[in-house]
Amino acid sequence: MTDPAPRELKRNQLGAPSIVFLVLAAVAPLTAAIVVLPLAIGFGNGGGIPVAVIVVAITLLLFATGYAQMSKELVNAGGFYAIAVRGLGRTAGLVTGLIATLGYNAFVAGGLGTLGFFTGAVVIPALFGFQVHWFLIGTVLAVVAFLFARAGIHVSAVVLGVSLVLETVILLAFAGSVFVQTGFDITAFTLAFSPEILVGGSIWIGFLLVATCFLGFEATALFSEEAKEPRKTIPRATFASIIVIGLLHAVVGWALVSALGVKDAQALSLESLASGDMTLKLINTYLGPVLGVIALVLLVVSLFAAQLAFHNSAARYLYALGRARIFPAWLAVTNKNGAPQRALIVNLIFSVVIAAIFAIVPLTDADGNALPPVLTLVPVGVGFATLAILIVQAIAALAIVVHFRRQKDRRWWSTFVAPGLGFLALLALSIGALFNFTLVAGSDALYVQVLPWLLVLTVIGGIVYAAYLRARKPKVFEGLDADLEKFDGLSS
Repeated sequence: MTDPAPRELKRNQLGAPSIVFLVLAAVAPLTAAIVVLPLAIGFGNGGGIPVAVIVVAITLLLFATGYAQMSKELVNAGGFYAIAVRGLGRTAGLVTGLIATLGYNAFVAGGLGTLGFFTGAVVIPALFGFQVHWFLIGTVLAVVAFLFARAGIHVSAVVLGVSLVLETVILLAFAGSVFVQTGFDITAFTLAFSPEILVGGSIWIGFLLVATCFLGFEATALFSEEAKEPRKTIPRATFASIIVIGLLHAVVGWALVSALGVKDAQALSLESLASGDMTLKLINTYLGPVLGVIALVLLVVSLFAAQLAFHNSAARYLYALGRARIFPAWLAVTNKNGAPQRALIVNLIFSVVIAAIFAIVPLTDADGNALPPVLTLVPVGVGFATLAILIVQAIAALAIVVHFRRQKDRRWWSTFVAPGLGFLALLALSIGALFNFTLVAGSDALYVQVLPWLLVLTVIGGIVYAAYLRARKPKVFEGLDADLEKFDGLSS
């Protein structure tokens, strides 16, 4: 008996602007400006952080050059898992899919903690004078994100587009105010490569932390089956996303260090790390207290937008692997809106259960006080996801190079040199994230330090699972290629 449930994502839903909104919302520009850029300034190359942003953006554009060519041959909701299958074979693709799925689902769990904490312990008290437990408000907002996601990807794109515009407006207003009142200090671009920065190695930490500000750009691949004219839309959205993210972070980073003073930026940023409110204080100073409060509210909007975007992304990996029979085929069912509702439900349950563990059995400090989720759940979820996604990006870059070399493609720049350089840079970032994982995660707790070994187990488990499928379920194993080929003829 066949399953009559619909199994296809809804076609022709997203143009390039909509996909850019989905991607930029996942990047969460305001969150990056408040949380990540101060860390990059403090632990990285200080006042030279705008240069680090530009270098990382160029690196990702090199990768995108090869990806643009691959996207003309491959349209699949499996994203980089599908690219790995095409370029490196079924086993490598399966391993990549498992790492990506684990990473994206972990991000949503960690995001629930971040969203719940800032909403319940920061914004609500500031506006109304009372607190709400982070797990309660985080779960409520996670359910709201699920309801938006199940309504269809076009609905998510609209919601994320509105939040993105609001975030961008306040960040550009801040940067403009700094420019008018203080001026942008050009020495930020010479300080970045000064001898003390290069010899001290902090520029590499800067690159690594800045790279986390771009996480989410790779999600363009996940929406290819729902895009209008995907072979044109996805490359355009990918290039546009990287360029917009790079320019926005570079301008905001330049505004931050100019407001602090380029040479003093690193020291001042390190002094403010404990309170974590450096950017908010600067916004309050340059835009006034009213817009300072608005920025605080928009921080929650930004975090919710990122949660919604990664919720959609995580579900599509679950959906794609379910369709390929790597995971239960039950996951590869969509609702009347063309949304992978069952995969969305699984991701929601997973994130709530993981968050509940930290809420029911909270970790404590030396005095027995419960630690907030930003020091426990968030390092586990977001820190681990960052490492996983960087590794997946590097694998995809290698797969693109190998695929086109096997085809003996004559376009050396777009299919070999550019993606090859992108692969080397992403490999370096992945290795850097591995060896500096506690910095990326924001915690040096023992349970955080052992998390990278979970990826090792995932790789071993994926290889063993692939061998099992090859021996015992050859049709499923061979179906990894068939799943990709099914969509090669997709038209707009």
